[in-house]
Amino acid sequence: MEPRISILTLGVSDLTRSVKFYRNGLGLPTNYKEGGGIAFFQLAGTWLALYPSEALAEDACLPPDRARFGGITLAHNVPSKAEADAVIAEALATGATLLKSAADTFWGGYSGYFADPDGHPWEVAWNPYFPLD
Repeated sequence: MEPRISILTLGVSDLTRSVKFYRNGLGLPTNYKEGGGIAFFQLAGTWLALYPSEALAEDACLPPDRARFGGITLAHNVPSKAEADAVIAEALATGATLLKSAADTFWGGYSGYFADPDGHPWEVAWNPYFPLD
């Protein structure tokens, strides 16, 4: 297997609401058209997909109910502490929920968390040991 993740797919309860959050709120590029059934956002190096939760569970042969925390977070690294604060503020202004205010970390960086409208947790971090080439 090649060391690559091609697409991260999030199961969402309301596809239209989630597309608005990621496209209009966070500014992620997509060519989604209403009624398309799935939305793809091209990111640097990978894609983010949004798909109705029940359909995603069915496709993966999983039960449709899920725990509140599915054991995964998504991360967005930024080049500065100020940018981390700005990204979190942008997410909150467009409907995200603050999970943890950004602050200096024990490992020498700076990070905070928000949840998208379906509760998917996103970490926004400045990491001086993780270059953004």
